[in-house]
Amino acid sequence: MKRVVVINWKDKQENPFEVFSNLKILCESYPAYNYNTLNNYLSKNKIPYENEEVRIERKMVQTRPVQHRQIAMVAKRVKMRTHDEVKQNLDYWLSRPVSERLEAVTRLSARLKKRANQRMDKTFYRKRKLR
Repeated sequence: MKRVVVINWKDKQENPFEVFSNLKILCESYPAYNYNTLNNYLSKNKIPYENEEVRIERKMVQTRPVQHRQIAMVAKRVKMRTHDEVKQNLDYWLSRPVSERLEAVTRLSARLKKRANQRMDKTFYRKRKLR
């Protein structure tokens, strides 16, 4: 079971009801309504808050459990000897827009730096096959 906050607008003909997951979001959406006042009405006395414009109340919602969940395998099988990961990565990044590539490079270089004024370590590493 889950509690939601329902606001019923008395003067709106079209869409008179709005549902919020909690009282804080309602008060952020409508700053004219004070969180503490509404919380006192809705939690302690369990009575709805009502004025000439609205009626605000908490309701319990019955949710059914999910009957059957399935986990989908998100993987691609490739042969290790023929797969070229460097080419696959290059093809992927060349297919992305320039702005996304630039953002990724900036993010990665920022991760490599320990301080803001530090230069990036540009040491080159070579992969070697084991015999």
